[in-house]
Amino acid sequence: MHTLAHGAGGPGPWILFLPLIWAAVVTGAVTVLRRTAWHGPRRPVDPGPPTGAAPLAVLGRRFASGEIDEDEYWRRLSVLEEQFGRAGKGGAG
Repeated sequence: MHTLAHGAGGPGPWILFLPLIWAAVVTGAVTVLRRTAWHGPRRPVDPGPPTGAAPLAVLGRRFASGEIDEDEYWRRLSVLEEQFGRAGKGGAG
């Protein structure tokens, strides 16, 4: 270990930390890649509401946002219930 001593003309003990720094860099890069690129999307894609409930959901969103008033909402809801057979209201009713 005399050659590592700074006073003896060696590079000093700091040279021992260089492999540790590179190990930390490689470990960090692998960790970042594992959390992002290698796994792909973590959540399954939401297929959306069933087809029978989709028109009712759109109607509800339009009423909630103020695009249509309450009378228009109830009128269109009755038409949708006739067409879809109470879809979105719990099934057999």
